[in-house]
Amino acid sequence: MRLGVVGMCSDFRTLTSHQISKIHALEFTGLSFHFRSADIPSVPPEACARCTEMLAAAKLDVVQFGITYDECLFHPDADVRDTAISSVQSGMATAVALKAHHYLFRAGSLNRDGAWTSHRDNHLPISMERLIETLKPIAEHAERHELTLVMETHAVSIMDSPETCRDVVERVGSDRLRIVMDFVNHFQTLRQVYDSEARLNHIFDVMGHIAPMAHIKDIRVQNGLVLHLDEEVPGEGELALGVALKRFDALYPDGYGLIEHLPVEKIPLANANVRRIAVENGVHIY
Repeated sequence: MRLGVVGMCSDFRTLTSHQISKIHALEFTGLSFHFRSADIPSVPPEACARCTEMLAAAKLDVVQFGITYDECLFHPDADVRDTAISSVQSGMATAVALKAHHYLFRAGSLNRDGAWTSHRDNHLPISMERLIETLKPIAEHAERHELTLVMETHAVSIMDSPETCRDVVERVGSDRLRIVMDFVNHFQTLRQVYDSEARLNHIFDVMGHIAPMAHIKDIRVQNGLVLHLDEEVPGEGELALGVALKRFDALYPDGYGLIEHLPVEKIPLANANVRRIAVENGVHIY
């Protein structure tokens, strides 16, 4: 498998040789960009060409180009859903121009506080029906661009379990719609965390075949009288991370895992831990 990073360069329009040098120093071969859909029209025509030329010279891949927006893909208002479709579709040509391996997007939430907040109506059957119908034109647009979509998931979202993720992909019926293998996001109970090998194997058994790109993180259990599961630096938490690396590598020996959601100063530790755990488990990172 291959290893990339999120968060060491923020904007493809202003990529610098200094940023590339820092990525090279940690031996990553891939990186990621996130970009607001509202800003797509203002991207200068030469920006993508400049970025791809710099990355080609540096032998670095754009593993994911993530589009961000405020709309919920399964909102009850059809006009909001139409806007959401346009928001997701707006960045696909840019992703293709950047030669991104994957195009990252999310379903959103009916909670006005943001995409990664819970709402009881997220889990109504009608919400799932709306999501499926919204995803179909998005997938068709990706097919025309020959672009692979990877949908973000989380236990608090409508895409809350491996089974739900698999069912959504099957119902939409497009080879261009896939899921991010963000295994940390599918731990829902304390017992799953403390028996993480079994949970990780279940996650890969159910959705591994539709999740060609991984986000590599770990889990920390916070003290408290209710359950708090927080992200942790890979190798510093509770998960049997070697199991995840082995399962992903077996499915996608040329696939990318991305270290994400860390301040820059913690990325070297995460990188070292992942590479050490990979070696210990017979996984070759190249």
